[in-house]
Amino acid sequence: MKKFLFGFLLLLISSTNGFAQSVDLKLLDKLNGPVQPIDKPWQFTSHTVIPVTIATPVTLFITGCATLDKDLRIQSYNTAVSILFANALTTTLKFTVDRTRPFTAYPDLIYKKGIGGPLSFPSGHTTNAFATATSLSLAFPRWYVIVPAYTYAVAIGYSRMYLGMHYPSDVIVGALIGIGASFLTFQTQKWITGP
Repeated sequence: MKKFLFGFLLLLISSTNGFAQSVDLKLLDKLNGPVQPIDKPWQFTSHTVIPVTIATPVTLFITGCATLDKDLRIQSYNTAVSILFANALTTTLKFTVDRTRPFTAYPDLIYKKGIGGPLSFPSGHTTNAFATATSLSLAFPRWYVIVPAYTYAVAIGYSRMYLGMHYPSDVIVGALIGIGASFLTFQTQKWITGP
């Protein structure tokens, strides 16, 4: 299974004009479309990711200090480290892969309806959203935390495709990085502090 996932990831990364790129582009073409009034809510959703990503660990920390809850402060550290680690991985991949945005590569097919830097792979917005959602879900493993957190993360990923900013593979890999970084951070913290 690990070999399959690794091979699939390599296929997504390495193919710029191959089959995977063609599937990626066709799916994006169906999600993206001409500018219309529904774009505004998706633009707003996309813009919320940075404030939410910053506010989550800060709120956990402040609440932990105010209530003298040491565990809550530890969860705030875990969340912050998860997000920073995920962003470091995403930034490294962006400059390593150097994939241009879909609206730049295919200006006659994909409509630019959002904002972002020149590099596409992987999606930083999606990475942040899934790192935050996973961190919250690991810190508070209850359905009323998990469902809204992941619903929000999926909405961020969808918004980035809808706005023409990312290919589906950018979003999938961004989500995997966010989830993986959070799990690794939380597991490392457990290993360091013990049971």
